[in-house]
Amino acid sequence: MSFQQGLSGLDAAASALDVIGNNVANASTVGFKRGNTNFADVYAASLGIVGASQIGIGVSVGAIQQQFTQGNLTTTDNALDLAVNGGGFFRMSDDGAISYTRNGQFHIDNQGYIINDQKLRLTGYPVSVTGAVTPANPIELQLSASQIPPRATSDPLAGDVTAVLNLDARATVPVLVPFDYTNPSTYNFSTALTVFDTLGVPHNLTTFYVLNPPTPPTGGEWTVHATLDGANPQTLAGNLVFDTSGALSSTPTYTLPSWPLSSGAQTPWSPGVIDFTGTTQYGSASSVDRLTQGGYATGSLVGIGVLSDGIVQGRYSNGQTRSMGQLVLATFADPNGLLNLGNNQWSATSTSGPELVGAPASGSRGVIQSAAVEDSNVDLTNELVAMITAQRNYQANAQTIKTQDQIMQTLINLR
Repeated sequence: MSFQQGLSGLDAAASALDVIGNNVANASTVGFKRGNTNFADVYAASLGIVGASQIGIGVSVGAIQQQFTQGNLTTTDNALDLAVNGGGFFRMSDDGAISYTRNGQFHIDNQGYIINDQKLRLTGYPVSVTGAVTPANPIELQLSASQIPPRATSDPLAGDVTAVLNLDARATVPVLVPFDYTNPSTYNFSTALTVFDTLGVPHNLTTFYVLNPPTPPTGGEWTVHATLDGANPQTLAGNLVFDTSGALSSTPTYTLPSWPLSSGAQTPWSPGVIDFTGTTQYGSASSVDRLTQGGYATGSLVGIGVLSDGIVQGRYSNGQTRSMGQLVLATFADPNGLLNLGNNQWSATSTSGPELVGAPASGSRGVIQSAAVEDSNVDLTNELVAMITAQRNYQANAQTIKTQDQIMQTLINLR
């Protein structure tokens, strides 16, 4: 029986060395999860033998389990190198065959799909034409390199033109009248802003502020004039009126005038509504605190980034960003039940349970770090120490076989 026990020990120790060797070989493999060898003792099934009389017949390998602990994160220069900081697996598609990985070394193929080195495609949620994520069945993420269309300043989605100013309460009424935008002596203050027509062509919108005579003498009243591209001055239908505390007491919003355009865009055209909410009249120099508009010209894709919640975001030459999709992470009730396919890929089994898919940072899923990869979680120091232990076990089991052989030889030589 000792031969059988020793042989089982040799086999178990050899399996442990195989696992350790595989761990060491993959110490630099991105996303690799080290394995542990679990042993189980072996007893013969028999009748009439009480527990105190049983002698074991060796050892077996109970299981080889991978340890899904977090690996260290290493930064890279590729924005599509992605690391999961926490739980979950990237969900990959190979013509509809789904697999899972922790290796986030991705790039874009010639069709715009996000793929790994094995040409598997990353899956996630699509976005609508407005860039809103549409949670549905995950699809293969395909990024478009097309230009984004322009948005006119007058588009309701662009919002109002906003102008938060301070108009100097110490200013005096201009001596020269009437208003002439080419003569600074006929107005007190001016500011300019680039706006975009319906074709995305930029235009220079300049507003001029003229203090009116004090009627009544308290507070202040200002007339606002505007020009587009330095021509055709027009007056806003309403004045800015301030109370004695310097706060705006008149309506803060006005519709900007319309101007004829020759760019081929809609004409005549108005940049929309200008909102002066927050504008004041204090005793300091006239200044601009905020001057914004929501229009933009057409833009070409210049870069891609991935946010911590998995949103794949395109950056465009016009300064805009656009959501292009959201990658998903899959979790499992029992990750150790996953079937290892090699190439850092796993597939679901009945033991692992079905995939539970969701956005990063939801539930038990981790967050995404862009321009980083997750290192192997192999600790070389521990593996080398474990290798010495497994080697000693192997030698000890070999010694039991040698000893049993010597005993049997002694028995055979009895005469």
